[in-house]
Amino acid sequence: MGGLGAPATVDVIGRGLRCRCPRCGRANLFDGFLKVTERCAACGLGFGGHDAGDGPAVFIVLVVGAVVTGLALLTEIALAPPLWVHALLWTPLIVAFSLAGLRPLKGVTVALQYKFRSVEEPAEPGGQ
Repeated sequence: MGGLGAPATVDVIGRGLRCRCPRCGRANLFDGFLKVTERCAACGLGFGGHDAGDGPAVFIVLVVGAVVTGLALLTEIALAPPLWVHALLWTPLIVAFSLAGLRPLKGVTVALQYKFRSVEEPAEPGGQ
């Protein structure tokens, strides 16, 4: 794992989860909360052709929705609280889980694109 050779997939995923450059793991992958930086400040890797799209958001919605629905169902069966208690409990939890998971999942998506796509591809996939 020395130098700038191709890192192992597990290393790339770990770097993505930590929101670091997938090649070197030293510089931040994001310039802001969800905006991917143009180029790694440490190794110079460009991220022009790497686009996470809606994949991370869809995954977060499905996972958080399933977890919160299950917890709300268990709470309803066990305690039968009024609806306002459900709103008070689950709304902040949904927002917190969604915001906490979105950035690392976007980092993993960009990192896996780096691992399994050529970095020399055009800035827009399929473009000239």
